[in-house]
Formats: sequence, structure tokens, C-alpha cells
Amino acid sequence: MTHFSDFGIDPAILRSLEKMGFKTPSLVQSNTLPVIMEGKDLIALAKTGSGKTAACAIPICHRVDVHQHAIQALVIVPTRELALQYAVETQKIGNEKGVKAFAIYGGEDASIQQSKLKSGVHVLIATPGRLIDFIYQRLIDLSGVETLVLDEADEMLGMGFYEDLEFIIQCLVHSHQTLLFSATMPVQIKKIAKQHMKDPVEVLLQQQQVSPETIEHKYVYCRREEKDGVLVHLIRELDPKQGIIFCRSREEVEKVCRHLKQAFSGIDFLHAGLTQDVRSIITSKFRSGRIRLLVATDVAARGLDFSGITHVFIYHLADDPEIYVHRSGRTGRQERAGVVITLVTNRELQALSNVLNHIRRKPVWIGNPPPPPRPKKS
Repeated sequence: MTHFSDFGIDPAILRSLEKMGFKTPSLVQSNTLPVIMEGKDLIALAKTGSGKTAACAIPICHRVDVHQHAIQALVIVPTRELALQYAVETQKIGNEKGVKAFAIYGGEDASIQQSKLKSGVHVLIATPGRLIDFIYQRLIDLSGVETLVLDEADEMLGMGFYEDLEFIIQCLVHSHQTLLFSATMPVQIKKIAKQHMKDPVEVLLQQQQVSPETIEHKYVYCRREEKDGVLVHLIRELDPKQGIIFCRSREEVEKVCRHLKQAFSGIDFLHAGLTQDVRSIITSKFRSGRIRLLVATDVAARGLDFSGITHVFIYHLADDPEIYVHRSGRTGRQERAGVVITLVTNRELQALSNVLNHIRRKPVWIGNPPPPPRPKKS
């Protein structure tokens, strides 16, 4: 199917999609919309930036009965930023129909969130911790939920939310549809599917290609003490329209940000140590383009849809190749071109080897490559 109208979607939703500039379904949308619209359970493996949020929000908003003041769809996500992003996009998609979407997450006044729920919410997006708090305090009614969505499921499991997800799922004792979206398929996801899903349809769009061909991967070999200067030089040479610089720790983020501010304007940083209000302001400014370069820990590496990013700079290469994939996935969204540049020291050569094997690419070096390893003495 090549048009959203081919799926039998509510005309009000189609009007919203047209206003939002949605022209044709993405690959993940064309493969999952028919399954979701039929009411079947679904496991979808797809990379970040593939249009997963709309793939869920479109059929959910189509199905909502706006005359019923009850939570009809529950979406569980791993982070506050993703919850807010999901709620904003769902609200836009359901706007012409009158669908009310809302997000609850830690770090915000629970009484304000409770008041909003009492005023009527059709689609609730929540992080596990805050949702469980509301359930324990009997501040929320989930008896009307027809669709449960677990988004970025592997990320939630990696953050230790398995027992929380089990508890939430068990609270939905009535019949409902379950949709599970993930970038990878760890054993725990298979366990959840086996225990809580009914003959789920599997749509596996991630296994063919770890990194899209639209993303260029380049590497710079340097000494550790040269990284700051090399990064400034790269930014001046490449002149990215908008970029993220990924660091290992909060301290490293703030150090790199201070250094970049000496050379450029439009710089800020993001990590989990900031208050929720500050994090929301920064992500909003970055999304609107008022921040050109964002220095961040991996709190920004998953799920957040910053569609304007042209470049990703990896200041500190992680040992886990999956982290590299998630970081690089911040660019090249929706099949756009993107560039990922990684600073590599001697200590990170083994990690780089693991990454290259994982993404099945050969290294493309900017400047001189690392020297060949010295032969071992016999």
C-alpha cells in the first residue's frame, strides 16, 4: 500500500497526517499498520528513526472513541524524553479527531498529572516507575485499555524494567491487543511474548541491515589528549547543520561542552543529572534548531526523534557495539543522509574492531590510520 488512505483510516486522522506533511507510509508503517488495524498482537523489530511512533499512534487514534472519557491505549516507554515526544506526536495525529494524549513520568508534580488524568485522557504514555506509583496509589483506571504498546522494549529491559513490565502487563486482566517494538530481540522479549501475547505477528525489519546505507561512518585516529582539538577542527571543517556529540559520563559531557563553547555558539549539553524541566527545555530548543550542537550521554541515544541531525560525533567509543548503533541512529532518520565520526585512541581500537564487525563495514579514516600492530616477539 502506498497511501495512508489505503488502510481504511478515519478521515480525521488522514487530515492530521496531511497537515503534518506525511505523504506515504514508511517501511515499518506499511508493514505494521495492517496488522495493528486488524487487532492482532505484534512484535516489530525496526531501527530507530523508522517511523515506529506514527505506526502505533495512527491506528490507536483511529480506534479511539472520543466520547468515552477513559484511557483506551497505554504506551510504555523507557525515558521521560521519549514519553513527552510520543505524547506530542500522538496528539498531533489525533488532533483533528479530538483525541487527547498525555504523558506521565517521574520528575514532574504527580498531583498535576493526576488532575490531567481526571479531566480525560484517551492515550496515556508513561514511564514504568511513575505508572506503577499511580497504580499502587489507585490513582489510575486501566480497565478501558484496549491497546498496550511496549516501545523501545529492549532498552527498557536493559535498564532493569523487566519486573516492572511484568507487573504492568498483569494489571491488564481484561482482553487487549499488545504491540511490542524493539531494535533487538533479547531473550527476555521472547519470554514476555510467550507469556503475554496471543500468536503475535512478527515483522522483522532490523535483522537485514544493522546500519542504513544512507549513513556514512568515518573514524579519526588521535591521542587522548588531542581529542578536544580534533573535535573542534572537525566541526569547523564539516560545518554540520546540527549535530550530537556523545560522551561517556556527565563529567565528560560538561568538560567537552565547556571546550566547544570557546569556539562555537549554539552549544548545550544533556545528561540525566539535569532536572526534568531543564532537560525538557534543552530537547525542545534542540528540536527547534535553536541549539546547533548538543553534547550528551546516552540518555539522548535512544528513541528521541531529532530529525534535523546531519552529524553524530562519538567522543568516547563504548565497548558495546549496540551502543554505537543507537548513537549513530540519531542521524540518517527517515532515509536521510547522515555522517557519523568517531574519535579513536589506542585504547579504543579493540572496541572499534567489534563495532566494524557488528555493522559489517570497513573503516574509512579521516587523516592517518592507526599504525599496524607490532609483531609479537617470539
